[in-house]
Amino acid sequence: MTRPVSGAGDLTASWVSDALATKVTAVRAEPVGTGQVSDSLRLFLTYAGPTGLPATMVAKVPAADPSSRAAARAIRTYEVESSFYAEIAGRLDAGIPTCYFAAYDPEPDEYAVLLEDLAPAVPGDQLAGVTAEDAAAAIDEMAALHAAGWDDPALAALPWLNRHDAESAAFTAAMVTGLYDGFKERYAADLDAGVIALIEDFLPSIGAYLADREGPSTLFHGDFRADNLLFGGPRTAVLDWQTCAYGPGPADLAYFLGSSLPTESRRTHERALVERYHKALTARGVRLTWDDCWDAYRRHAFHGIVMAIGASMIVERTDRGDEMFRTMTTRHAHHARDLDSLTLSP
Repeated sequence: MTRPVSGAGDLTASWVSDALATKVTAVRAEPVGTGQVSDSLRLFLTYAGPTGLPATMVAKVPAADPSSRAAARAIRTYEVESSFYAEIAGRLDAGIPTCYFAAYDPEPDEYAVLLEDLAPAVPGDQLAGVTAEDAAAAIDEMAALHAAGWDDPALAALPWLNRHDAESAAFTAAMVTGLYDGFKERYAADLDAGVIALIEDFLPSIGAYLADREGPSTLFHGDFRADNLLFGGPRTAVLDWQTCAYGPGPADLAYFLGSSLPTESRRTHERALVERYHKALTARGVRLTWDDCWDAYRRHAFHGIVMAIGASMIVERTDRGDEMFRTMTTRHAHHARDLDSLTLSP
């Protein structure tokens, strides 16, 4: 069995040949994407003979940055993503790249996945935000993914996917609360006072919020936002499955609309987009009332706040990352305030 790699330098012709079970004589790699917890590269492959495999693939491997590697180990991102592609992705009818290889080694916490290169489709831009039309296309894929896993006992039985329990909720709450002082010191000067006030009104209830799993669970992406989507292909493609879990689907929806639409656009199109999600789910046989969908959407507006504080402080710091986390935090705070989400917090 081909073992995963420790980093981009291990993506040799010999290793790729073993991974694909096809002789590869040369590999050229170039960085692609904006991920911070793992490194992504486009591989240009030269094969020894005729093959049905593509000339380019995208590889995801452990990050070169030590802080990002430590963050990945703490929240099991390499294990989760490789397991998703190995065990679930192939049976989903949604915009997901074909996976040609996936492996994970728990002891060194190393992994590798080789994925379909979906170029010339282009990623969304988290800073600029997506259009309402692109948001609608992404929501169609989200609903397809959620409907496929809705209340699925087989997914609930996967220990790497169904990671939610009281201990994990308490760990995340303690981590985010502990990181908040550093987050505030780094970003508060560039955030509106109302944003900081909203966060500090929410933080006392974060433990109860994370422990609460009211309603059905499904295949929850966990980081469904513009940077992790590709637009312009036959279907909008959903990438970066490092935080997927068995959890509440409307949390993906709240996080996506709160983070990836500019605030005024989100206010204008929000109701119609949530209705689109609800109709797409129920058309696939999911039993979910509109009121329950809307309430869950409002309640989970805080998912983005939790992600922004936690992720910003544990991954490698970059200028773009700082701008992204400031932008997302501002959008999420306005989102939660617009929806009066604190009134639904446990």
